[in-house]
Amino acid sequence: MDKQHDRHRVNRREFIGQAGLCTAGVLTAAGVAEAQGDPPKPSDLLPTIQLGKYAVTRLITGYNPVGGHSHATSNLSAHMREYFTVERTVDFLRHSEAEGINTFQFDLIEKVEKVLEILWSQDTKLQFICLHAERPGAPPLSRVMDFKPVAIVHHGGVTDSLFRAGQAEKVHDYVKKVHDMGVLAGVSAHNPDNIKRMADEGWENEFFMTCVHHVTRTREEMQKELGQITFGEPFVESDPPRMAAVVRQVGKPCLVFKILAAGRRCDTPDSVGEAFRWAFENIKKMDAVIVGMFQQFQDEVAMNAAFTRKYGQV
Repeated sequence: MDKQHDRHRVNRREFIGQAGLCTAGVLTAAGVAEAQGDPPKPSDLLPTIQLGKYAVTRLITGYNPVGGHSHATSNLSAHMREYFTVERTVDFLRHSEAEGINTFQFDLIEKVEKVLEILWSQDTKLQFICLHAERPGAPPLSRVMDFKPVAIVHHGGVTDSLFRAGQAEKVHDYVKKVHDMGVLAGVSAHNPDNIKRMADEGWENEFFMTCVHHVTRTREEMQKELGQITFGEPFVESDPPRMAAVVRQVGKPCLVFKILAAGRRCDTPDSVGEAFRWAFENIKKMDAVIVGMFQQFQDEVAMNAAFTRKYGQV
């Protein structure tokens, strides 16, 4: 590991110190190599919000590192997929539960199916939110239901694409199909205008997933809005306030994601803490954040839980 990367590594003690909390022990920098014991007691939970009948912690474990979606480079994505084996993913989720997180948001792929088969055979109170869309290669909704989701959310990239194509009614119909399955329905989007439109039209979904970075802009949209075209997805510093303003206007819970800009705001403890502080100060008390976490080099679960305890009190 080079010296520059080593300077950016932060162990759990440093992070929890930054968050103003104390801890009885320090986990290894490599993260969770084994399950972390009994599930937490209710008093150990992070602050919660309400989604329907479910109490959901204000920090939700995200999927992208597990699925190998780094939003950076193909090599990093492949490394993430290789690291998160079925066994490591189970341990990762159990560790998140031990740190006070009670909900995770994953896509349903073959690896995740194996993870859930193991997880649901254990003593856990974790809650599964599934991100999904009816597209080639995706399992049908009936298959998703086999894995006990408390909610199903229409995939944000697909949402933005369908809205752009003038086919928003397909997303609306999906919400109704999810309700027919008997679970909560959410809709994800990266474009704040799409969130605002659904809210203004009074859609029946119980909540939204809202990305603070409008990464689904087309080349033409980038040229028009930004005056330039980026290599890959645009992570623009002025985007988060735009989405946060819409989140505050929406009368339903929002699960806000990419607050760390897919790792671009993770260089120091201060930058991570500032991202959490900004997020919780600029969203509603009924909202939560979804954060993907990569455990190989440091215990990001404990770090992010500590910042949520500090800034996410309701």
